[in-house]
Amino acid sequence: MEVVKGVDLEKYMGRWYEIASIPSRFQPKGGVNTRATYTLNPDSTVHVLNETWTNGKRGSIEGTAYKVDPQSDEAKLKVKFYVPPFLPIFPVLGDYWVIALDADYRWAMVGQPSRKFLWILSREPHLDEEIYNQLLEKARKEGYNVDLLHKTTHTAQGPEEEQETPKPKDGGVWWLKALFGK
Repeated sequence: MEVVKGVDLEKYMGRWYEIASIPSRFQPKGGVNTRATYTLNPDSTVHVLNETWTNGKRGSIEGTAYKVDPQSDEAKLKVKFYVPPFLPIFPVLGDYWVIALDADYRWAMVGQPSRKFLWILSREPHLDEEIYNQLLEKARKEGYNVDLLHKTTHTAQGPEEEQETPKPKDGGVWWLKALFGK
């Protein structure tokens, strides 16, 4: 699978909106306004905050991403979340490979080698349809079943923006709800 090379992690940091995904079992079903916020840590790892709203309530999970091979210029990262989040004992690892990236870091497509999961991300809650279709074609050529992609709903108003993202009000049970398909 072709992976983007030379990603500037500092430019990649910030808020990304999920435009579409092949959902993982850890993502709550029926979530809207799904987004990820990445922050570079002093040790060059990345703090990951994934958020979604289901039935008007915010669910979130936090983790850490790091380069698989710090010497490589390929955008192959591992993401680590702990389950349960409030008692960080069991790490859950996932691959986070940037397989397409806009030159101005306005959109990205992230996958992993098994091709079971795929995310199309944008700096805005909506992505130009022509760009979206080009990303679908690239994903198809990379061996993804794009028929499994689910477009993410972003409401016109969206969630309230805050200067600092609050800690989860759900006690970090996103992972538990996801196990039961909620």
